[in-house]
Amino acid sequence: MNFKAFAAACLLGAGITTGALAAPCITSQGAFAGYKDALGREAAAAGVGQRGMQALGTAQLSGITWKFESQPSSQTGTSYGDPGQFLAKRSGSSAAAFISRAKSKRDANANTFASIERSFGVPGSILATIWGLETSWGGYLGKTPVVGGAVTLSSYCRRHPKFEPHAIAALQLVDRGLISSSTQGGPSGELGHMQFLAGNWIRYGVDATGDGKADPYSAVDALASAANMLRMNGWKAGQPFGPGTHNFNVLSAWNDSGNYQRAIAYAASQF
Repeated sequence: MNFKAFAAACLLGAGITTGALAAPCITSQGAFAGYKDALGREAAAAGVGQRGMQALGTAQLSGITWKFESQPSSQTGTSYGDPGQFLAKRSGSSAAAFISRAKSKRDANANTFASIERSFGVPGSILATIWGLETSWGGYLGKTPVVGGAVTLSSYCRRHPKFEPHAIAALQLVDRGLISSSTQGGPSGELGHMQFLAGNWIRYGVDATGDGKADPYSAVDALASAANMLRMNGWKAGQPFGPGTHNFNVLSAWNDSGNYQRAIAYAASQF
């Protein structure tokens, strides 16, 4: 996703400019309260309502997020030439076991995955693989408050202002009643079965169940939204997705890690 374009749309759509209201980033945890005050002014100008502003007011700095961002060397990781090794590392089991579980999830929900593929053109093998990599098929959705994690990441100078639109989007999701100030997710503010960033959910989230809301904590909505995100970033239905193909390159819209992209393509091809 083009984060600069998203930031501009978020702020200019509300009739404000980034230069006038952008909250300054911080380099110490003690400055977090001041950052929240500045972000609050920006959020209010972007149309965030009472519930969202209350969630911002009660948001606490996420220690795990700050610690992780303070150690960039820990994020460099290892480049795995063999995607099976990465799958084993990521899943905590063997690549074969992960692929077997992913395939069983797809097969057990064949009608759902077939419906999503008809609508968005993305195969169930791709979606079931991403679902497994993100949350172990819904088994672990994260333990960090979404709002606190998103605002903490947004405040950190190495990540700011790239992630500030997602912090504001998290407050907007509180306004909509999709999450609360206590809803938990990933340390960077990721939420739901597919661990969307809040701004991405607002942009790509779809109501696949027909209950009147696009809910990231509904597996069906989350899977359909992931397919929608890939389609809107150029996925071509019925085309190959192995390394070197157009669709493989589209996977970078989901995750820009080469390890991650190769693992998705490899696992899905084994179905």
